[in-house]
Amino acid sequence: MAVPPEVETRISELREAIGHHDFRYYVLDDPEVSDAEYDALVRELRGLEEQFPEAVTPDSPTQRPGGWVDQTTFAAVQHVQPMLSLDNAVDLPELEAWHARIRRIADVGYRFVCEPKVDGLAISLLYEDGRLVRGATRGDGVSGEDVTLNVKTIRSIPHRLALESPPAVLEVRGEVFMPVAVFEELNRKQGEAGERLFANPRNAGAGSLRQLDPRVTAGRRLDTFCYQVGAKEGGPRLRSHWESLEWLKECGLPVNPDIGCASDLGAVEKFCAEVLGRRHALSYEVDGVVVKVDDYGHREELGATTKAPRWAIAFKFPPEEKTTVLREIQVSIGRTGRATPFAVLEPVFVGGSTVGLATLHNQDEVARKDVRPRDTVVVRKAGDVIPEVVAPVIAKRPKGARAWKFPTECPACGGPLVRLEGEADHFCVNFDCPAQRVQRVVHFSSRAAMDIEHLGEQTAVQLVERGLVNDVGDIYALSLDDALGLEGFAQLSAENLLAAVEQSKGRPLPNLLVALGIRHVGRAAAVELARHLGHLDRIEGASQEELEAVEGIGPVIAQSVRRFFDSKANRVVIDKLRATGVNFEVPGGGGAGSGGPGGGGLPFSDLTFVLTGGLDGFSRDEARAAIEERGGKVAGSVSKKTSYVVVGTDPGSKLAKAEQLGVPILDEPAFVKLLEG
Repeated sequence: MAVPPEVETRISELREAIGHHDFRYYVLDDPEVSDAEYDALVRELRGLEEQFPEAVTPDSPTQRPGGWVDQTTFAAVQHVQPMLSLDNAVDLPELEAWHARIRRIADVGYRFVCEPKVDGLAISLLYEDGRLVRGATRGDGVSGEDVTLNVKTIRSIPHRLALESPPAVLEVRGEVFMPVAVFEELNRKQGEAGERLFANPRNAGAGSLRQLDPRVTAGRRLDTFCYQVGAKEGGPRLRSHWESLEWLKECGLPVNPDIGCASDLGAVEKFCAEVLGRRHALSYEVDGVVVKVDDYGHREELGATTKAPRWAIAFKFPPEEKTTVLREIQVSIGRTGRATPFAVLEPVFVGGSTVGLATLHNQDEVARKDVRPRDTVVVRKAGDVIPEVVAPVIAKRPKGARAWKFPTECPACGGPLVRLEGEADHFCVNFDCPAQRVQRVVHFSSRAAMDIEHLGEQTAVQLVERGLVNDVGDIYALSLDDALGLEGFAQLSAENLLAAVEQSKGRPLPNLLVALGIRHVGRAAAVELARHLGHLDRIEGASQEELEAVEGIGPVIAQSVRRFFDSKANRVVIDKLRATGVNFEVPGGGGAGSGGPGGGGLPFSDLTFVLTGGLDGFSRDEARAAIEERGGKVAGSVSKKTSYVVVGTDPGSKLAKAEQLGVPILDEPAFVKLLEG
């Protein structure tokens, strides 16, 4: 049956939100929502897709492992085997439902291994002939960031396995974390030096592992637990997970001593309760327990989805809650004008960090919870992110505390705040609102968009306040004198900012489409629009029907694109970008009027590529962009429909799959020649 328009809209919103939060979590190490809020978004999306299977797309977050690879700071490397995500259970009924599902697949007496879920950063360690040759972050599950030099500074990770006859290849999965005591000492020193404090051990650990200078990582005293054998060539035959953990210990690899076995579901639930009861007594942060089927034969029978193994689940602990005083309620304005209320709190330590702000979502949530300034409130925080106000403690409400009313005027510009029909949110409808302008500049310059280094929020605020930037098109008119006039900018930093601005002009067309902030247009939609239409002028001039003819672009996205380009203010910005030489086309895409829907004129329009191994002349992101700019697609796995497999150094199993299926294989010189041709 057809998907109702309102459902299609909500699915698009959920996918965009999940992608945004993935970027904040995996790349910036600066999440905006709690684990519980994120999981709720994924659950809602999965529920809608189960109700309307025709709405499922291959790039949906429910169809792939979560994660993100930063390919600008560290080289991208491909995992020998994909690092899948885990499905979650947030209470005992969901854990029992998982158990019932695997019993329906195979009605056997499962034995389980239960592991405290360390709140750190997933890592893949690759050993060849017993020698550590690579350490990589999880990334997007298929490829990660090469952090080998930093990994080698972690004392618990051996550079050589403690085996006389090590396997030819051994890939091990683990978790890098910062012990609680080390985190507290680090923050004490940061405070004494007047430097920024880390929010929690997870953020501190992730940031420490991803330092450009390995000496900084070495000074952070990170630790590791290994929990899984990945690819293995040689060595003993391992029949169970418990057996593999014992063997990892023999290899000299660190294994969490708090891991235990459970003979049935009742024992699993008891183990989870015990870890929850002593979570704060552990030397490391935990946010749950990972439950795994022990027997490898049973695992093979259970199999996996494209996102997660069926034989494992993460039992997530409930969010932690504390009470504190709500000082006042304020409103922030985002780049789209959305006005979001938030609570200013008496600082309280909850969920591993001290917090002073909490989201209140929208007017309806404030009214439903009936939270008021000066209330004592319950604050909930799961893991390491911004908390939410759960409810007021009515018994402690001070006399005279009045219900909060949503302001009628924007706190940034004084313009009206309007609640649109059918919307839960209020919006500042003044397009020239300085708060909106700042956030549009921040979004435009972000890594996922035009990637303008040195142009963060503080710089954006100065540019807008001084009248130097009224819209994102003005970024490209900045002079050296303008930059030198900014607080904190000297000659070198000013020159670096302008160089970054100039470099951004050559970003691929999908990046520009993302940067423009068109509602509902995320990376996947931007790639398809660029691939099929080839030039921003053709996208701007396309009718809604022509936009809907593009693969993956439904009526909601098409209507949003049309509305964006119908705006006179947006067309002024586009004209500024065109005049300053910002790239508007994919290679071979031609100018306005050339080609049309279907990617006419694009040399790779009917080709699908798979990348494996490291390339000398390209990062993984650059190689993907080069293919997409020419109209091609990049897939994560090899099939009979694959046009070419591009092979670099240290290729994974995809090379063997390509050879087996007879798919054409390109080394790097041949790939370059194809691009140039």
